[in-house]
Amino acid sequence: MSTENNLESLYENSIKILSNLIAFKTISGEDNSSLIDYCDKILKELGAESFRTYDYEKKRVNLFATIKSKKSNGKSPIILSGHTDVVPVSKSWSTDPFKATIKNDKLYGRGSCDMKGFIACTLAYAPIYSKSNLDRDIHFSFTFDEETACQGAPILIAELKKRGIKKGICIVGEPTNMKIIDGHKGCYEYTTHFEGLAGHGSAPDKGVNAVEYAVRFIDKLLKLRKILKERAPKNSVFNPPYTTLQIGGISGGIARNVIADRCRVDWELRPVVKEDGIFVNSEVDKFVSEDLLPEMKKTYPKSSIKKEIIGEIIGFDRDEKSEACELISNITGDNSREVVSFGTEAGLFQEIGISTVVCGPGSIEQAHKVDEFIKLDELKKCLNLLEGIKKQFSLD
Repeated sequence: MSTENNLESLYENSIKILSNLIAFKTISGEDNSSLIDYCDKILKELGAESFRTYDYEKKRVNLFATIKSKKSNGKSPIILSGHTDVVPVSKSWSTDPFKATIKNDKLYGRGSCDMKGFIACTLAYAPIYSKSNLDRDIHFSFTFDEETACQGAPILIAELKKRGIKKGICIVGEPTNMKIIDGHKGCYEYTTHFEGLAGHGSAPDKGVNAVEYAVRFIDKLLKLRKILKERAPKNSVFNPPYTTLQIGGISGGIARNVIADRCRVDWELRPVVKEDGIFVNSEVDKFVSEDLLPEMKKTYPKSSIKKEIIGEIIGFDRDEKSEACELISNITGDNSREVVSFGTEAGLFQEIGISTVVCGPGSIEQAHKVDEFIKLDELKKCLNLLEGIKKQFSLD
């Protein structure tokens, strides 16, 4: 079979696999084990070895599978990384979001570009890797709950460290139109819970109003936001160039004439450098422990302020001598590099010493939207990249 015919067959298989993947309703926070079973079966039938890691309920699963080289000689492996979860859907879709629909050279479905398209391509190409004489191992890393502050990947990364997998080249296949992305900010998400003492609105001094203390807390965050702008690194590659801080929501109280005994504030940071995250958390914790909480406890000793860490996604730092970026450039001929505002799991792999690049099929402009789609041509481009990896590391 010619290379052209072979790639056409792989392309048709990638569409079939992507359609199957979309049918799994792997919304963040929900059970993804059926999809993982599906992926694991495909890879194990090709002779891959695999292991799984789990959340505390053992309903959300990470999969790490390996097609081993017979002659790796310790050479750095390739890691093909994707997350299996998708964001929720609304009722506004013109098609069934969990049934792949092809129209005008586009495949519609939740997760089609973010990022089941990439996973489908890696699974479609896996049989070629299993039959090839490569000089290094090929790993497949499929995680849960990336969309909710990367909850799955840290569990997998911890296991990789235990197993001594701390080097290699990782391609995180988020939708980038197959362009090289070599940097993004971190993303720290928090909910701060305030508990005071309820009472009649006519006697505010006899209660502890959680909403009012939450407002003062927000005011502190907004003052810190101004400071963060002044801390912007001189040569920042990001837009905006400084760490951003924003309030995502506030909720509390039950009626106008009742002192609110509970309130919550949802907020986030997008640090350009890790030190900004440390700075903000230190200032906030100090303000709570030295100012807000003592005042609340004077009236009601059982008052509390608790910070819930939803997730702390570390940033992905630009590396001018990135082995991963060089690999993509050598295959595609595109030497351009860009940074993005959205977060990925790339920084987690980078942190343990793995050279990492974000590059995958589809456009981030379609991610999380109603009638999400991926252009079919993007799947072909991704398969060509995977073909380039085979050629780059083939011993034949």
